[in-house]
Amino acid sequence: MIPAADNRESRAPAVLLPYQQRWCADVSPVKVMEKSRRIGLSWGEAADSALLSASQSGMDTWYIGYNKDMAQEFIRDCADWAKHYSLAAGEIEETEEVFVDGDDEKAILAFVIRFASGYRITALSSRPSNLRGKQGRVIIDEAAFHEQLAELLKAAMALLMWGGQVHIISTHDGVDNAFNELVTDARSKKKPYSLHRVTFNDALNDGLYRRICLRRGTDWTPEGEAVWAKEIRDFYGDDAEEELDCVPKNSGGAWLSRALIESRMSADTPVLRYACPNGFELLSDHVRHAECSDWLEAKLAPLLAALPADAISFNGEDFGRTGDLSVHVPLIQQQNLVRRVPFILELRNVPFRQQEQIAFYLMDRLPRFMGGAFDARGNGHSLAEFAMQRYGASRIQQVMLTESWYREHMPPLKAALEDGDLVDLPKDADILADLRAVQVIKGVPRIPDVRTTGEDQGKRHGDAAVAIALAYYASRELNKGPVSVKSRRRRAATRITQGYA
Repeated sequence: MIPAADNRESRAPAVLLPYQQRWCADVSPVKVMEKSRRIGLSWGEAADSALLSASQSGMDTWYIGYNKDMAQEFIRDCADWAKHYSLAAGEIEETEEVFVDGDDEKAILAFVIRFASGYRITALSSRPSNLRGKQGRVIIDEAAFHEQLAELLKAAMALLMWGGQVHIISTHDGVDNAFNELVTDARSKKKPYSLHRVTFNDALNDGLYRRICLRRGTDWTPEGEAVWAKEIRDFYGDDAEEELDCVPKNSGGAWLSRALIESRMSADTPVLRYACPNGFELLSDHVRHAECSDWLEAKLAPLLAALPADAISFNGEDFGRTGDLSVHVPLIQQQNLVRRVPFILELRNVPFRQQEQIAFYLMDRLPRFMGGAFDARGNGHSLAEFAMQRYGASRIQQVMLTESWYREHMPPLKAALEDGDLVDLPKDADILADLRAVQVIKGVPRIPDVRTTGEDQGKRHGDAAVAIALAYYASRELNKGPVSVKSRRRRAATRITQGYA
């Protein structure tokens, strides 16, 4: 904080904005930031690096930008922070650093600040071919614009063996860029990296324009902020989504390839489809319950009885009533940790009470049921809540399918399919079409607002794809290891809403 005096602390803002603070507070060995342009992230990084290298228990800092101007700006920011902290630091040196590239030695222009601690901050004007023999923190700024980023990262990661750190910061430069691939790997947990994301709107919400007004000595107003934000967006024009909203360009189209989906399908996995005729909801409760029970005993019970008793299980549910389908996707996991789909259950035009009846019948009989994720939007919220009340809040996730949820949890699903950790999807044309319906919309894989027609001539809205995503999400979020109590194959429970046991 800026030092308070004369009881002015309440008026003294934090020097770093919240998103800068969160970044600096993260001590993960490797952290990645996808960000908007000109939000001061590198300035915040300089604040942290000055403290690190000035500390007796610190380390050297190696900043790698892709041009000389970036190196100079970063080293000036570090020098300013050193003065702000009253740290013992020398003057900025313009020197040459020698890096070994195979049998050759290459001299690269660098800017250096040396601290009394014995450590230094070195800002390089161009990317060295490797960092072997170096120790400390490596900062790769605007990583998307570095040539051969993969090779640079490979060299930087070697510093981790000696307690170093790797910070990767960038705006996007296309969907096929190596930086976007790195972000995708971090988001899908393929790489154990800490991932941060700050859009232009995120920065505004954290006070970016207020801070600009403070530095300019002008008054902040919401109207002024709105005008300024529009001017910035107008300046970037068609590039605003990539430059300001962290959406890499050319990120449209089908998200999952047909080849990938079919490689994880099995002709032995059935799809159970239960459709109720119009007017079925007008029948009395006991008639509907009895007819549904007959179908469950005839069709679903044999499949449940065949499941391995030593497995643990999960369930994902996407809700629909009259237009879209309701789809249940159970997952079975055994010792090898692979999630297997034993069958998929699709419900069309099924009344609410029978949907509850079917959901409870299924989950009561899944082996060692760990939990499920339910679509809690709209009418689905009631069934999600009933399931939570029956099985407990720790076992049922009530999921609001927002853009942020898709952004966070769809990449792990794709990674599971690619790695063979999710297998035995039904070899079925409608399931394939639902998964192929997932599109990348503004950088986020999700279902567009477009209906398709299934083999039964009914409408579909990617329902199976959503249920599969929810099932895999449940298997990640609710997998607490083996349970100690074996589930009974049947469970009698008072059905408060229906009045029958």
